[in-house]
Amino acid sequence: MSLAPRAVLVHRTTEYEELLARHGTHGQAAFFLSSRGRSIDEVARRHHRTQQSLADVTAAVPLQWRQSRVERADLDRFLFAPEDVVVVVGQDGLVANAAKYLSGQPVVGIDTDPGRNPGVLVRHRPSDAAALLRAAVSPGGRTEDLTMVEAVADDTQRLLALNEIYLGPPGHQTARYRIGPDAPGAPAESQASSGVLVGTGTGATGWIRSLWQERHSPLRLPAPTDPRLLWFVREAWPSPATGTSLVAGELGRGQGLRLTVESDRVVVFGDGMEADALDLAWGQTVRLGIASTSLRLAA
Repeated sequence: MSLAPRAVLVHRTTEYEELLARHGTHGQAAFFLSSRGRSIDEVARRHHRTQQSLADVTAAVPLQWRQSRVERADLDRFLFAPEDVVVVVGQDGLVANAAKYLSGQPVVGIDTDPGRNPGVLVRHRPSDAAALLRAAVSPGGRTEDLTMVEAVADDTQRLLALNEIYLGPPGHQTARYRIGPDAPGAPAESQASSGVLVGTGTGATGWIRSLWQERHSPLRLPAPTDPRLLWFVREAWPSPATGTSLVAGELGRGQGLRLTVESDRVVVFGDGMEADALDLAWGQTVRLGIASTSLRLAA
């Protein structure tokens, strides 16, 4: 007998909750902010809007479904199941945070603060949740398959991201590595830089776009569903031993970027989740390219 769908509500701790955790009471938190010329009122209003949105979405889940909740900080320890419908209640970035732990489950993005969030990934209101949940498990449900990027290390470690993957030093040092296309006989170059960024069309609204604009790059930015990635090297340093000729490019389906570590340590993380990173040592190799998994986002 097949299991009933499970609605998994993904959320994150609000600023108000963080303030209470630090200061203990509403009054102490209000005093702390007022001493710095700020009011707690707007922070509290955003918190209440988020809580109301969570309550509305919870009430919209069909009675015969199962339910679960997971906070952003616990995503790397939560086990998603194939029959899950993932409902992200919060900001656009929270969809990206959850995406790397999924394997094709449909995702519904609920905007808790319209006008404050861009609404690129959290496209819907809490009042739409009931219809969206039904559509998510129906054959005709409309979704967009958003391209994701993956990093696969030579020790089989794998990392997924919806926006971008960053490879670089763990602090403010310089990363040293050898970089080039992942193809037999392709040219490679030793480099020293502050890191490499490989991003998708979804990421083209964020970090990748800032590098693209700064470089006046002739490369065409991909759309979220395009099977293309862009990559940029950040602040490559020319020296007798390191070059700057391979600092940007495009990857299509089946193409990869290969990087071999030539320093003590390089970290690889996706979508800003530094706590869940790959740690690579001297001589290790990692390949970056389009992931076989995509994010099924409710349109």
